[in-house]
Amino acid sequence: MDRSKNTGFADRLSAAADAKKAQLERAARARSEAESPAAVERRTVREAARVARDARIAERRATKLAIEARQAAALAAAQIAEAAAREAALKVEQEARDAEFAEQTAREAALEAERQAARDARYAARKARKRKGR
Repeated sequence: MDRSKNTGFADRLSAAADAKKAQLERAARARSEAESPAAVERRTVREAARVARDARIAERRATKLAIEARQAAALAAAQIAEAAAREAALKVEQEARDAEFAEQTAREAALEAERQAARDARYAARKARKRKGR
């Protein structure tokens, strides 16, 4: 049968006191174990490992950032060089177009002068024929 139903008030009080006493003993034992030299040493070792791990992580991040900075600088330098080369190519192309335009203009002027000379020669020949025919 169930004994808990047949207990008196005094039994329940003593059971509660025993449970409280056992709980306090467990807490005291846990506290003493936490403050023991072995536990302190374990915590110190864990803390040192954590600090070392954090230092390694920070070092890896710094290395990664340095590599990214070098890559960014190289990329920027390459882009600047490419832009300068593009600008120089455009300048050379523009100068070539200007030279070609000047050459074309000179050819057209020479052709116009040649036409003018031929026209003048025809006009002079026509005048000479008219004078001769009088």
